[in-house]
Amino acid sequence: MSSADIGQDGTAFDRFEAQVKELKRGAPPVNLSDDERVRIAKRTMLEKLDFGTAMDLETCVHCGMCAEACHFYEATQDPKYTPIHKAYLLRKVYRRELSPIRFLNKLFLREITAQQLEDWQELVFNSCTECGRCDMMCPMGIHISKAIAITREALGAAGLAPPELRAVEHEQSESGTLFGIGPPELEATIAQLRSRGLQIPIDKPKADVMVLTTAIDLVLYKESFAATAKVLNKLGVDWTLEHSGFEAANFGLVSGHHSGQALESKRVVDAAIACGAKIVITPECGHAYPALRWESANELQKRLPFEVMAISEYMGREIVAGRLKVRPMAKQKKVTYQDPCKIARQGGVFAEPRAVLAALGLELREMESHGKTQYCCGGGAGVFLIDAAEPLRRRTFEIKQHQVDDTGADSLVTTCNTCRLSFTSNARKVNWNTPIESLVELVAANLAD
Repeated sequence: MSSADIGQDGTAFDRFEAQVKELKRGAPPVNLSDDERVRIAKRTMLEKLDFGTAMDLETCVHCGMCAEACHFYEATQDPKYTPIHKAYLLRKVYRRELSPIRFLNKLFLREITAQQLEDWQELVFNSCTECGRCDMMCPMGIHISKAIAITREALGAAGLAPPELRAVEHEQSESGTLFGIGPPELEATIAQLRSRGLQIPIDKPKADVMVLTTAIDLVLYKESFAATAKVLNKLGVDWTLEHSGFEAANFGLVSGHHSGQALESKRVVDAAIACGAKIVITPECGHAYPALRWESANELQKRLPFEVMAISEYMGREIVAGRLKVRPMAKQKKVTYQDPCKIARQGGVFAEPRAVLAALGLELREMESHGKTQYCCGGGAGVFLIDAAEPLRRRTFEIKQHQVDDTGADSLVTTCNTCRLSFTSNARKVNWNTPIESLVELVAANLAD
């Protein structure tokens, strides 16, 4: 945790956590009857069910291996947190409405109920970070996280997403801000950083690279934002930020609100196309990467006219190519690295950040589970915002805490601000003192002349 961002007394972080506690007050009201909720949820499930997901639902052999892959199950040993169980409602709808023996199934399987939908809120929102570890471990190759994501979207459409996520998604869709952060706050941050002599271009008519940031960076991790600018300036890249599409986070995707997701994706894509960007760089934000790289392409139903790269991926590529040069850190330092689930396990970005750490002369001590099998930080997919999920987050954090401690590392490095938030929040509660560091900040602090 950078003292320049959070403050020695943690005041900024305290204010942010207090703001998160109040989020649910801003959730828009939902006036749906139980019958309407069930009808909307079923319709959404049936619209989203494709052949691949249907095959997945038919293929499960109930071996239970996905349970051992899930940090929520591992932390609690409660069978209700078994990942495939979280897809039970989707499977039930599929069997009654679409399966080859649906006419027979309707004789024995009851309709899903409004109460079941309410009960499943905890299972698909509070206790699932969509990390994809269950997909990796399933011996049948079932894409369990996709089935859970469909259930999540069905509950979101029925107004049953947690109020915190509904509040943030509503704010982003209606006002284009997150946590009250929009273009004026972006401009204020840029002015502040420019006063330190940092060059930050914005709204250039044409640029090769468009950079995204997040409200979280502008509130808590300004040094991460500044570090990205320093790296790009050092490389001499023709880059820009855009007022109309600078926010990388997409809370429509997180909350299961499809139209909100599509709106935010369109803002970013339109801004990138307008300036002719060949590359769009997502910041240290886990879910921003798949939201833009894959989900926005799915919305457009065509390939994006630009390449999407996480900042860690971009830096690693430039270091390997010899264009980005860094000084090895003078003091021999042992670090461990947290692979962000969406960037690493789902995006395949493993080698690039490790190339950066090696170039910095850091001794990497991998956790017992790392790379493809890395455990999630416990706060992804918006779980870090859900007040009711806090006890579960704390228990899953213990898995990471022990794995980090076992490495004997001096610090934990990551390239995801959700991971930083999750680790920082839990560490403050249990007096865990291992420093949590940003990869891009380490690079910016050690750029070679």
